[in-house]
Amino acid sequence: MRPLTRAVAALAAAGTAMAGLAVIPASPAAAAPGTVQTARLGDPGPAPSGTPAPTPAAGPCEVPATAEIAEVQGAGETSPLAGRQVRVQGVVTGDFQGANGLGGFTVQDPDPDGDPATSDAVFVYSSRPVAAGDLVRVSGTVTEYNGLTELTSVTAADVCGTGTVEPAAVTLPWAEGTGLERLEGVLVRFATLTVSEVYDLARYGELTLSAGGRLYQPTDRAGVDPARDARRRVLLDDASTVQNPPALPYHTTGSSSVRVGDTTRGLTGVLTYGFGAYRLQPTRPVVIDPANPRPPRPRRVGGDVRVASLNTLNWFTTLGSRGATTAQERDRQLAKLVATLKGLDPDVAGLMEVENNGTGALDALVAALNAEAGAGTYRGIVSPNPGTDAIQVALIYKPAAVTPAGPARSSADPVFRRPPLIQEFRRARGGAGSAFTMIVNHFKSKGCDGATGADLDQGDGQGCFNDERVRQARAVLDLIATARPRNPLVLGDLNAYGEEDPVHALEKGGLTSVSKEFVRARDRYSYVFGGLSGELDHMLAARSLMKRVTGATIWHVNADEGRFLDYNTEFNPPALYAPDPFRSSDHDPLLLGLDLPGH
Repeated sequence: MRPLTRAVAALAAAGTAMAGLAVIPASPAAAAPGTVQTARLGDPGPAPSGTPAPTPAAGPCEVPATAEIAEVQGAGETSPLAGRQVRVQGVVTGDFQGANGLGGFTVQDPDPDGDPATSDAVFVYSSRPVAAGDLVRVSGTVTEYNGLTELTSVTAADVCGTGTVEPAAVTLPWAEGTGLERLEGVLVRFATLTVSEVYDLARYGELTLSAGGRLYQPTDRAGVDPARDARRRVLLDDASTVQNPPALPYHTTGSSSVRVGDTTRGLTGVLTYGFGAYRLQPTRPVVIDPANPRPPRPRRVGGDVRVASLNTLNWFTTLGSRGATTAQERDRQLAKLVATLKGLDPDVAGLMEVENNGTGALDALVAALNAEAGAGTYRGIVSPNPGTDAIQVALIYKPAAVTPAGPARSSADPVFRRPPLIQEFRRARGGAGSAFTMIVNHFKSKGCDGATGADLDQGDGQGCFNDERVRQARAVLDLIATARPRNPLVLGDLNAYGEEDPVHALEKGGLTSVSKEFVRARDRYSYVFGGLSGELDHMLAARSLMKRVTGATIWHVNADEGRFLDYNTEFNPPALYAPDPFRSSDHDPLLLGLDLPGH
């Protein structure tokens, strides 16, 4: 075993009594950083001639370590000493013993063994009093707890001096075939990282961070390497066991929240493991910069007719169903939806996840929108065949801008669980040449309940019911081929990312994704799931209509925001709610401009 403290080992080899010795840090001029030296406490000096020297009382710090921390950790995922009692020496790098803390502290060997496969730090599950910077000798039992090597049943945590450990600079992605096990418990420091997920920030105090920008769904675009992306992500935790804290543990500078796309710098803390992920427990204040500020309005799309698509996230007037559970929540949700639609200012908009209760939920939304935009500004349309699902698709439009041409239509094809809504419009002051047809869709979700056969998850990243979504896409193409609508625009929540089979089927059928044409790749997303951004919501235009598209954008008011900002009152910090567009849904709205001929 390599000497843990060379000065102590030398004294022991010479037979020098260790009683009454304390360990203090060496001066910068005397030793390298992280080393220690010894000195006597209360040394009376040389005894008078002929007087026997007093025998110092034995102290706990003379009990030597029995194993190095690297030996406790070992080179694998589990300790080779699991179940054994050991005594180790190291410097406390993270004290997480406070109220609602992690119940212990981390110690790291200031004189590492030099083996890159072994960690030189370990978590100690104990309430014995220590502080960051203490040099301690800890006696306890080596335990594997949910993948984390720990010392438990601690019988001693003796403070024997002070020491320093410099954080190890970590660069992501880590090398293939290595992993972060070698850094378990180690004090580390990261350079710039990007926030890729905020879903559990208010629930568990967690943020998913990644190097090299945000993470994207591999089935949304070319060039995504899932294996490499897994190696460039890490979880920032809050060193706390509190769930649903009254205030967010982190916020972006100048904001009360954190958005996906914001960045951290100089992030420093101890790397632990739990619940299937490596977690950084910060030991210094966390700085988050507003690299992705909130867009107050959508980008300009031009044209004389504005078309939008919005998943309303279960807009229900019936309480206690899929949407709001109380009247207060319903009013809060309605205020956010109205703010979103006002910001989009569409002449016509396709809506998804509206309660399937006739026109009740849609009428309530239109009434609230008109109360803000002016009486009669908008009207609503529901499908003649809304289906039997609890939710339906719908339309709103400005009669001053566009006029419905003929009745609303739908489809009786049983492949649609939520049948599409088909409505032709013309400019209010235009003729037949200004006609375009909205085909509003909400394809089957990726959830696996009830999936069988070809609809089971095929392991290709497209989730369950991909086969059904492909059949729905082909059925939409059949509708276009048989009904021959003027200038069709297929839009809605297709529950398929940009390079998945349903979108490819529509593209092969002659439709063009307007977002792929007009939106920069880094901004082409409408949904964040599992820390991965991608576009689930689409607008695809026929060739004849693409000639009239002047621009398109995705208004990022929802996907980058935390769920703790939505209309719900359960668990959400009350001070964070605002009747604004941000987190009005979990999907971002899309907007395009059309240049249509008028009289």
